[in-house]
Amino acid sequence: VANNVVLAKGPQIRKQYIIQIRGRFMWLYSFVIFLYFILPVCSCKLKLYAEQLPNTSVIIPFHNEGWSSLLRTVHSVLNRSPPQLIAEIILVDDFSDKEHLKVALEEYMKRMPKVRILRTKKREGLIRTRLLGAASAKGEVITFLDSHCEANVNWLPPLLDRIAQNRKTIVCPMIDVIDHDNFGYDTYVKRCQREVKRCLSPVMAGGLFAVDRKWFWELGGYDTGLEIWGGEQYEISFKVWMCGGRMEDIPCSRVGHIYRKYVPYKVPGGISLAKNLKRVAEVWMDEYAEYVYQRRPEYRHLSAGNMTAQKDLRNRLNCKSFKWFMSKVAWDLPKHYPMVEPPAAAWGEVRVTPRRCFDTCATEERNGVEDIRVGDPVHTRKVCFDAVSHNSPVTLYDCHGMKGNQLWRYREVTSLYHPVSNSCIDSSPSERRVFMNTCDPSSLSQQWMFEKTNATVLERFNRGPN
Repeated sequence: VANNVVLAKGPQIRKQYIIQIRGRFMWLYSFVIFLYFILPVCSCKLKLYAEQLPNTSVIIPFHNEGWSSLLRTVHSVLNRSPPQLIAEIILVDDFSDKEHLKVALEEYMKRMPKVRILRTKKREGLIRTRLLGAASAKGEVITFLDSHCEANVNWLPPLLDRIAQNRKTIVCPMIDVIDHDNFGYDTYVKRCQREVKRCLSPVMAGGLFAVDRKWFWELGGYDTGLEIWGGEQYEISFKVWMCGGRMEDIPCSRVGHIYRKYVPYKVPGGISLAKNLKRVAEVWMDEYAEYVYQRRPEYRHLSAGNMTAQKDLRNRLNCKSFKWFMSKVAWDLPKHYPMVEPPAAAWGEVRVTPRRCFDTCATEERNGVEDIRVGDPVHTRKVCFDAVSHNSPVTLYDCHGMKGNQLWRYREVTSLYHPVSNSCIDSSPSERRVFMNTCDPSSLSQQWMFEKTNATVLERFNRGPN
């Protein structure tokens, strides 16, 4: 079923719960749910696709992925795709050290002739692991998925059909959210009822997409100078648009994705996302890179490595300017997301009581979550407050600029209101926990005081549309 899974309480369940939390989502729920999970189907039944479509190599990179979540990803692709369209599934192991991903995985996959496993010899990170899989692919199209997905019914033909019509089109499925706590698949089902026409996308939301294999390599693949993960979605998006291609979201193609609360593994070498973002800005954004440095001054003097090969690639492909991209592709974004950051409605350290802060309170110098700013997202200089639903924890997540889970209002009673869940940020000092709860103006644990406020901007901010 696609509804939330409810487990009985008890000592044994609690014990398993503790054991199975390694992947930062509930392995226990994933084990309980049958591999052939029944998902809600969108209403695209009347859409017709070409009889002859290109086949695809599905590339699934993973590092220390949970056994059941990885298997569910593979089974969903095999069970919900026309078999003639799946040339192969390539699992690329990025130097996992979990025992279940070694001999046991090899033995299990022997029963699936279309599945093969590649393994890196050292920790490479998501970007280079994807490239390893792409270099080995034999299909006419390359399709990238994450290792904790659920491909929905008829997810593949809509993607391949668009590539068959224009091989220089990168296509992205609509990503539905699978709840990391109970595996419920109903958060975005209502989007199925909206229009089913494809839409142009200036930048892909993540790493789930399909691309003609030859076109991918004509574009140079991913920049091999990008480290581990982060920024690659901007690089490939700018590249395809500026160098003669296009990018589309395909509503009739749907893939569920489990979003972890946080990354369950350490990034080797302390590699910063900042290096990747600066590298993308320097290669592709031309004079617009200055707007990045205005918002992130710490990026300005950061080394992004040797970018000669990427700049030569751009010249060789005769790619257009970033000014062209902003005027022809992303022309409507600046009015919603200004390039120059507008003044904040409130900023500085935020406390729920004189001695309770979001993080360690600053004394002589800031050492907690510094310079929290109230805008459409409530954010620090690096990440945004994010909440999934009522009663969910408040997490610090990369700012995605699409409002939704990161849209907040700072109300007169000093509560931080979350329109999507119709709830407010609450706190439990004894548990050192910050979470979403029913709004209660009388609750002191929901009254957040910022160090500084701008009354004029705050009034305008709270009047703004959701």
